[in-house]
Amino acid sequence: MDFDDILPAYDRVADHWAATRDRSLFEKAALQAALAGQLGARVLDLGCGTGLPIAEWFAHQGCLVTGVDGSAPMLRHFRTNLPGAGAVHADMRRIALRQRFDVILGWDSFFHLSKPDQRAMFAVFEAHAARGARLLLTTGDAEGEPMGRVGQEPVIHASLSPAAYRELFAAHGFRVLWFRPRDAEFWGRSVWLARYEGDQRAGGMA
Repeated sequence: MDFDDILPAYDRVADHWAATRDRSLFEKAALQAALAGQLGARVLDLGCGTGLPIAEWFAHQGCLVTGVDGSAPMLRHFRTNLPGAGAVHADMRRIALRQRFDVILGWDSFFHLSKPDQRAMFAVFEAHAARGARLLLTTGDAEGEPMGRVGQEPVIHASLSPAAYRELFAAHGFRVLWFRPRDAEFWGRSVWLARYEGDQRAGGMA
């Protein structure tokens, strides 16, 4: 099993995932913090899956949602569930949408990237972040590459150290608002929320 096997695994389990993915919205407190009361926010959901329940929640708040997923079967479900949303079939590592967003999500998706790819993703986040954008990510709480499962498929969950993530947020103009490792409210996930404050390297706002 390696990182190139992740998207084919999601292709194979897409229908099962669509039927069984929990929709209790245990993620709601994090989504509310990311939205921060904005009206008509532009939301970029990276690894959007079927769109339920997360993208759907944002749509119900009046947000303009764009979902990106590298699994075509997952994106077919997304288009059915959210016909009014933008849907992009692409590997999140290679997107260049020429748009900026108010909320960027990598919930239960970013951690499927290899460590080098995770580092490189911060430039992608920065390129798509509007001034003041909130970035919401789930990661591990320590450096490692533990195995997990999606349906009956084995998948890798890679993580850098919290200190390494903090360095990457800062280097790309994001200020960490909070980090909640292994949080019970989020069913044991380690969750980051950061705000884009511009390219500090250039001495000003992007």
